[in-house]
Amino acid sequence: MYKRILVAIDESATSDLALGEAINLAKDQNAVLQLVHVVDLTPICLTEETPYPYVECQKAMEERGEKILASHATTVREAGIEVDSKLITIKLLSVSIYDVIEEQSKRWPADLIVIGTHGRRGFQHARLGSVAEGLIRIAIKPVLIIRGPKLEASHVGRQ
Repeated sequence: MYKRILVAIDESATSDLALGEAINLAKDQNAVLQLVHVVDLTPICLTEETPYPYVECQKAMEERGEKILASHATTVREAGIEVDSKLITIKLLSVSIYDVIEEQSKRWPADLIVIGTHGRRGFQHARLGSVAEGLIRIAIKPVLIIRGPKLEASHVGRQ
């Protein structure tokens, strides 16, 4: 049913959970995975106070993204699954992370998209937004959402 599974990854524990689920699904479906990591440069494009020149910052962020992809691809290969990866860089405010994930799912072409969600609510959700939520609104492919670990009630609201 699912022979080509696209997995959006970052450095979060939620992303690791999504990758684990994608690996299990790929084993079950005899599928291949494509790992996608998006580097969003728009925040540094908008600020004047970057720690070093823009080009160096862009290079550092892209190198970090390549390391994330390489590390996660190793995990997939060790599980016996065929994998490739794609680093995508955003430089325009008019483009969102979920837009480029959706576009890549069409280009590759994926049968399924797997993505983690932090499940933020209230102010955090309004401030940070949700890539997963945006993706499920626009995706033409099926999307499997993996929820991240819940915060304990005693930690909610602490600084």
